[in-house]
Amino acid sequence: MPQKIPASIIRQVFILLILLSFALMIGMKMIPYMGGVLAAVTLYVLLVPAQRYLENKGWKPWIAASILLVVSIIGILLPIAGLVLLFTAQIKDAVANSDQITSQIKDQIEQIETYVGFDIIPAINPEQIKQTLTGVISTVASSSLTIFVAVGVLFFILYYMLVARETWQQASINYLPLKKENVKTIGDESINLVKSNAIGIPLVALMQGAVALVGYFIFGIENPFFWFGITVIGSMIPFVGTALGIAPVFLLLLAQGETQAAIGILLYGAIVVGSTDNLFRLIVQKRLANIHPLVTLIGVVVGVPLFGFIGLIFGPLLVSLFLLLVKIYKNEYGKDEAAI
Repeated sequence: MPQKIPASIIRQVFILLILLSFALMIGMKMIPYMGGVLAAVTLYVLLVPAQRYLENKGWKPWIAASILLVVSIIGILLPIAGLVLLFTAQIKDAVANSDQITSQIKDQIEQIETYVGFDIIPAINPEQIKQTLTGVISTVASSSLTIFVAVGVLFFILYYMLVARETWQQASINYLPLKKENVKTIGDESINLVKSNAIGIPLVALMQGAVALVGYFIFGIENPFFWFGITVIGSMIPFVGTALGIAPVFLLLLAQGETQAAIGILLYGAIVVGSTDNLFRLIVQKRLANIHPLVTLIGVVVGVPLFGFIGLIFGPLLVSLFLLLVKIYKNEYGKDEAAI
């Protein structure tokens, strides 16, 4: 006689399917705002020591949390908003003058091709360049509402995480289907990963951008702070690096007929800026967790489509947390399987 599946197992599977369905529905609707959620967790890790310090000094939790939110807005949100506005203004200017810029670049490339005797790059389509730049501006404008909501989610979650730390930490222990020691391991390693991704990657990028900025001033580059921002962004992308800022500057200088300055900034970028990469990473990684470049690359590829610009930071964090959960799962259940 065939064995029947116990009714308790059927009910359990049914409830799990319902939970999974709800989780998928919630997750799909939350994806546009997950950047805000991850940013809240990141800022919590960075701000919670200050929150504890202020509370130990006698401050009420809600007052301390409110002060820290204001500080984070001034120190983080406003500079990022300023960079976005700067980039948008520069792209609009490039759209307005795209025909002239493209013509200058084509003239210089044709001169180089005549000198070397073969075509370097295919023909440049000015209309396609203009459409691409216009599309970038439209994308930024259309995503402004989503960004606004994500920022609201960020500070709402961050406030309650700071004020009610013990409550949500205890809830994490109660709801995560893992042993208490593994939950603690996740917490400890997550803190290290957050610090490495949220502090280490941007810090190295800013240091390299600062070195490049000196070169932009030395060689008289127009809009040096704009190219500083581009260089910082490129530095956070593995295998792209500061070339994202240096190469366009080199081409623009060539297009303007400033050959000596173009060669100078190219050598400065390759020798001075390039050599600082390993030095800065060595200094930062002595204090923070070391993230493998492949994890960073996959994180950027995954994170940017999901979270936009901040995916440069939160994409690697997401991949790192996934690998950590795989490790925890192996520790939780792998030993029992190996013993069978």
